Amino acid sequence: MEISGYPLWTVLLIGCGVFLASFIDAIGGGGGLISVPAYLLAGLPAHYALGTNKLSACLGTMVSTFRYLKKGYVDWALAIPSILLALLGSHFGTRLQLMLDERWLKYLLLLILPLAAVIMLRKKSLPEVRGEIAPRRQRIIVWSAALAVGAYDGFYGPGTGTFLLLIFCHLAKLDVRTASGNTKLVNLSSNIGAVLTSLAAGKVLVPIGLIAAAFSIVGNYLGAGLTIKNGSRAVRPVIILVLLLLAARVLLELFGIL
Repeated sequence: MEISGYPLWTVLLIGCGVFLASFIDAIGGGGGLISVPAYLLAGLPAHYALGTNKLSACLGTMVSTFRYLKKGYVDWALAIPSILLALLGSHFGTRLQLMLDERWLKYLLLLILPLAAVIMLRKKSLPEVRGEIAPRRQRIIVWSAALAVGAYDGFYGPGTGTFLLLIFCHLAKLDVRTASGNTKLVNLSSNIGAVLTSLAAGKVLVPIGLIAAAFSIVGNYLGAGLTIKNGSRAVRPVIILVLLLLAARVLLELFGIL
């Protein structure tokens, strides 16, 4: 039996990779570091891998986002402008990508990633309660991060959710659950924009994407539940793992291995 020209067992293997990616993404972001390679290893051309991954990720992210919304872990006053600014940043980041060599961003990431890792290792846990910060300063930090990280998402992408979560927790002083909820809402908006663009370009294998979406939904549901229940104890180790995976990917790409 074949689905969109690929054997069923291959599609199911993609689903397993997407499940793991979605579980990790719902906790600390960075799921694309696992799901996109799963599609590529299955033999999908790069543009179809990215487009189909966005479809499964988008549907799965809806579930984890809904779990955070249901529990009240979204600050709407911060979230609504963040969504718009992230979409704006993503648009200009994509345009910038057409003009600049991606290699320069990767060099910059090699400076940022160790710093982020040091911050995570020095902090015993992510905040379980909101910290004290002036509301105006908090808004500036959250909205600036949404714009800047949104631009990064459009330009390169991997680890977008992780960077947002770190900034929301450590600089904007949000508790880990609200930071996660706001991050997922911003990511969902970005995913919707990306999947609509990919569908319009005909770069989505819809049957494979829908099957993978079922795995993504389960992974997101379980990952969000784990974060809501355990907070920092679940998020911190996942963020460290994502930072290591992203550093490895950047290095491999710079040396021409990927």
